[in-house]
Formats: sequence, C-alpha cells, structure tokens
Amino acid sequence: MSSSEAITRNLRVHVKAQYDLGSSNPHHNQWFFLYTVRITNEGSNTVQLISRHWVITDAMGKVQEVRGPGVVGHQPILAPGESFEYTSGCPLTVPFGSMHGTYQMIDDRKEHFDIEIAPFVLAEPHTAVN
Repeated sequence: MSSSEAITRNLRVHVKAQYDLGSSNPHHNQWFFLYTVRITNEGSNTVQLISRHWVITDAMGKVQEVRGPGVVGHQPILAPGESFEYTSGCPLTVPFGSMHGTYQMIDDRKEHFDIEIAPFVLAEPHTAVN
C-alpha cells in the first residue's frame, strides 16, 4: 500500500492506494489498483469540487490523462471541517506506475482554483524490481 498527502489552500488531499488482486489478471497484462481519497476542508470557506485531472504514468513511461466532472458521480460541497472520501480504481498493463493530479474547485465567493493530488505509487506487491 502506498499513500500521499498534499495541502493546498487549507484543503488536505490524502490518498491510499493498493493492489486489487481480485480484479487483476497478470497473465493477460491486466493489473488493477484501488485508491481511496479523503479531501478535508481545513479552511474557513465552503468549497465545491467541480472536476478532476489525473495523470497516470506506467513503468514503461506511457502517460494517460483523465479529465472529467466531479469524482465517482459526485461534486461534493465541503463546509469548513467537513471531509469527503471515495474509492476508485485504475487499470494498468504493467505491474507498476504512479498517479498524481489536481481537483478543480470553486469557493463560496465563486473563485475557481486547483488543489494538488500528490504523487502516489501503484505497485503489485509480489513482483521483484531490479
């Protein structure tokens, strides 16, 4: 399991990632990873998550970008002190990679800004690395 954490404008983004053996099929070059994100509003303004931008890089250097509205079908509103947590997944065709990105936010003054999702590792735990 790997994790990362970043704080941008009093918004903490904590990610935990793990290999999902049950959804993976290494014999067919399919490795699946689950990641759980917790976004906590440690500031004094209410904010809303509008969209996401992920950058996924596999061990072969292949980069894939994913953009879209909200997260797992939600555009959560976080008042001061509130958190939102969700779990999603990422398939790779190799057993190692990494992810990082940003969430696009809007505050109660209608100001748009990005918050960082710090890089975290996606790694199948049973494969040796040379």
